[in-house]
Amino acid sequence: MIAGTLATAETRNPPGRINPPMQARVSTGGRLHFGFTNLSLAHDRLYGSLGVALDEPRVTVTAEPADTLDCDHPVATQHAREVLDLLDLPGAIVRVEDELPRHVGLGSGTQFALATLVAIARAHGQEADVRRHAPDLGRGGRSGVGIAAFEIGGLVLDAGHPAERFTTERPTRGEWTVPSVLSRHAVPTDWRFLLVRPDLPAGRNGEDEDASMRTVVERADPGVADRIAGTVLRRALPAVADADHVAFGRAVEEIGRLNGRWYADEQGGVYRPPVGGIVDELGDSQTVTGVGQSSWGPLVYGVTTAEYADEARTAAAATLDANGVEGVVSVVSPANEGARITVD
Repeated sequence: MIAGTLATAETRNPPGRINPPMQARVSTGGRLHFGFTNLSLAHDRLYGSLGVALDEPRVTVTAEPADTLDCDHPVATQHAREVLDLLDLPGAIVRVEDELPRHVGLGSGTQFALATLVAIARAHGQEADVRRHAPDLGRGGRSGVGIAAFEIGGLVLDAGHPAERFTTERPTRGEWTVPSVLSRHAVPTDWRFLLVRPDLPAGRNGEDEDASMRTVVERADPGVADRIAGTVLRRALPAVADADHVAFGRAVEEIGRLNGRWYADEQGGVYRPPVGGIVDELGDSQTVTGVGQSSWGPLVYGVTTAEYADEARTAAAATLDANGVEGVVSVVSPANEGARITVD
């Protein structure tokens, strides 16, 4: 058995064929997206984002070599077809053991696509250059956090894209480069992230998301980006380096609210209704800090610690009840390593 994270395996083995064909299993957690650093074309770099890798929930994909594609999961089948074509491979037996909730703010699409890519490649005894192939799978066109989370985990700040290349449209699929990682910090192991998933419609994705992002970028106030930059550099990054979860939470909450100003016209407020009520009420809890909405939601996150995990969970459940919304509450650990890969 060969096991390890993506980062250690990529370092240990040269590109190309690495092992005889075998079964590969790839498991990776979701991610939280705290917000973009700039959405205005008045600045040199567009997008750029801050986010964190989570240990759970997870997507887990297994693959074995085959002459044709055998997969009983519709989303995995789509990803697998793209991967087989991209890597010029004949087929694979692909199975999904666990999957992330789709389009709720956990980065399910990127994690699913990359897990399928690496599982199929490893099953055929090959390395997969995740960063190089992600654009061919339609990933990394805005945020690079999901790809970095898959590769190395931790709290990640990416560099964004050159504004002159993107304007209000992404380049043609596959013709962009995944944003470079500007900063990566291991998250203190006693920190926990509260996840509140209200039973609400999925967040924007696909063509709807693209249309909304075009509108946001066309109208974005560049002054908001300047405030976000100061918050990231002078508050969020120092707080994680100093292991101060309260200061970190306050910083990412400010980043989220500033991002919400860009999105207000598109989503009906700083947070999409009725998520705003959940965020505001949960923010009054004494055991949770840094409450916000991940991506387009409806996922609400908060920052707490292992010591206060039970109290945070109780406060979140009470907040859902008070807002008359059903939902799922969990408290999860950060992931300070990349995807878990096992090859038998």
